[in-house]
This record gives sequence, C-alpha cells and structure tokens, in this order.
Amino acid sequence: MSDQVCTAKRIDHVCIVVRDIEETVKFYQDVFGAPESQIEEIEDQGVKAVILQLGNTDLELIQPVREGTGVARFLESKGEGMHHIAFEVDDIKGKLDILKERGMRLVDQEPRKGLAGTIAFLHPGSTGSVLLELVQK
Repeated sequence: MSDQVCTAKRIDHVCIVVRDIEETVKFYQDVFGAPESQIEEIEDQGVKAVILQLGNTDLELIQPVREGTGVARFLESKGEGMHHIAFEVDDIKGKLDILKERGMRLVDQEPRKGLAGTIAFLHPGSTGSVLLELVQK
C-alpha cells in the first residue's frame, strides 16, 4: 500500500440536490445575496446545475432532469439535501491512482469534465458514507 496521501488544497464546494433549481437559486439570491449565475444542463449526468458564489464559498445546486440517473434516485430515496462535498486537488489523475492503490472504491475510474472543472467521485462505501468529489480547476 502506498504511503502517499491524496492532499486536498481546500473544500471547493458543497452540493445540494433540489427539486426546483430556479426556485432554490432565487432563495439564495433573496436571502444570501447570491449573484446571478448561469444554470447549465449537463446531459451526460442528467441534471441541471449551477454554482453559486457566496462570499469565499461555492455552493452547487443540482436538479435531475430525467429518471433513472444517480441524482434522480438520490432525490427519490433521500429527498432534497446535501449530495456531496468536493475537494480541490492538483493532478487529479495522480490522486485517483493513489486512491486505487490504497483500495479505495471509486465511482469514476478516470477523471471527466464536470461543472466545476475536471472531476472524479469517490464511492461513499469507502468514505464514511459521504459522496466525495475531487476537482481539478
């Protein structure tokens, strides 16, 4: 087993699954002064998503747009709420290799494009029941 660690630079964002992304964005704008942000549809993930900048913290909101996706199943079984925590890293591919070597269960075996940059998810079965995302800007 490798004695290398998967060092994170910072928490990049927290993600919340919602039923109505437009309504939820309006809430964060009205209550917390979140600036206007572009909602995007991420076809391969079956979601609408937006990143809201709140001070020095980012909050990602996702809404499923079709049934059968992981996010749709999450919303159906758990309801609205926190979906994952994302950590910014350098060399995401290298970090995944370290985690694979350590026996970590990965959702994504290879990095892929995401809303926040290049991303990869770690399986909650290996992370204390929390879905974690690695992000490389």
